[in-house]
Amino acid sequence: MKRLLLFPGAGSASTHSSLLAIEAAVAPMPCVRADFSYRTLGRKAPDRPPVLLQTVRDEAAPLVASERDSLVLGGRSMGGRICSLAVGDEVAPLRAAGLVLICYPLHPPGKPERLRVEHFPRLDVPCLFISGTRDAFGTPAELMQWTATIPGAVTHEWMDGKGHDLKGCDDRIAALVAAWISAL
Repeated sequence: MKRLLLFPGAGSASTHSSLLAIEAAVAPMPCVRADFSYRTLGRKAPDRPPVLLQTVRDEAAPLVASERDSLVLGGRSMGGRICSLAVGDEVAPLRAAGLVLICYPLHPPGKPERLRVEHFPRLDVPCLFISGTRDAFGTPAELMQWTATIPGAVTHEWMDGKGHDLKGCDDRIAALVAAWISAL
């Protein structure tokens, strides 16, 4: 049985409306919405990547069965990025059936030279990218260029005219995620 593990972006929590909508859309498939430890401790600034990666591994551990195809993970912005880093880890990659990457932060706004793609060539799993066409963290052209380096199957879904927050798109995001996971 597949399981879904979702993390929020840096400035939100696991109660983000799109994560709640995804959980409802994939039911009865088990779905865990998890927070990073800095949020549960009441801090606003994210921890360093090694701490965030450990949180992903800790939350994934009870959900991973012996089969590789049991866990789909991801989330919004930083949450999805950290999940992709765990799956694309050079030393001990987290086993997964796929990645759901909503508003992947390809680079900081206005800093396209600071790419966050070094692990893309190690993502040998299906990946769903859902992004706004006006996302300051990466244009559609930039995202298409860099996701071409991913060896796993890549699916792009675009929210026309939307920015990084994808405001008002929760139901569409949830439907896309549910359909994509059911087709895995």
